[in-house]
Amino acid sequence: MEKILVSACLMGRKVRYDGGAKTSSAAWLAGWREEGRLVPFCPEVEGGLPVPRLAAEIEGGAGGAAVLAGDARVVATDGSDVTAEFLAGAREALAVARSHGIRMAVLKEGSPSCGALAIYDGSFQGRRAPGQGVTTALLERNGIRVFSEEQLPEAADHLRTLET
Repeated sequence: MEKILVSACLMGRKVRYDGGAKTSSAAWLAGWREEGRLVPFCPEVEGGLPVPRLAAEIEGGAGGAAVLAGDARVVATDGSDVTAEFLAGAREALAVARSHGIRMAVLKEGSPSCGALAIYDGSFQGRRAPGQGVTTALLERNGIRVFSEEQLPEAADHLRTLET
């Protein structure tokens, strides 16, 4: 059975920067949970950041690939550099995915770690820009397909292709 890496906050775990969760009530996730497919993970916590913590964004909305290349940093609202923690969390996500033979993930949209389609633009003004978070970029670079919680039908279609 194919396992799916999933953002822990979508599963109701209070791991977000503000100490909350973003629990999803999506039928797809509920079904996959019942089947025992889901492997919840929070790269920011696993990378060493506390709960709660300051909000963080990728400078200039440059995206996760730029952070992986060393061309951009992840900074918190107070200006502190949290790039190392984001990179550590991304590497740990990849290690967990590999240990479970995971080939796909459903991650929280907008997050500087997990965003699949969009991230915040680095201005801390609530504006989104197209791009991927650090963990998403690393997973995709290593052949693990990442979907946001807004793309569950597409994720379900992809899961079917993996199982045929």
